[in-house]
Amino acid sequence: MLQWIKQRLKSGKAAHLKSGTWGERQAARLLRKNGYKICGKNVRVGRHDELDIVAEQRGVIVFVEVKTRRNEDFGRPISAVNKDKRKRLSRAAINYLRDRKLRPDHIRFDVVEVIGEPGGAAPEIRHIENAFPLDSAYRLWW
Repeated sequence: MLQWIKQRLKSGKAAHLKSGTWGERQAARLLRKNGYKICGKNVRVGRHDELDIVAEQRGVIVFVEVKTRRNEDFGRPISAVNKDKRKRLSRAAINYLRDRKLRPDHIRFDVVEVIGEPGGAAPEIRHIENAFPLDSAYRLWW
């Protein structure tokens, strides 16, 4: 506990937020390497929603949720993308498109799992394309 307090005071950020930011940088690096154009990171949509990464590849807008974990002792990171999270991400994606007046032919939801920690060994990164569909409560309006 004392270590956590020292780290927070030193960095100004909670340890899990620092780890998440690191994971998002790793994910963005992998996406760029694989030909994705990063359109935005930590994009706030409305009062409550945030998209970790918005990317584009060959005309497809890709909404990427990044899940960073030190290890998989409690399961795969993608398991944290439950039904409620998928619904929030769907709402955020629709609002993102509406706010920017975008009408892409295709959208997709991906999840990038990052296993590791800052300053440790090279992380294991898994990119799960088309991880889930747009929630049925939402529709593309065009």
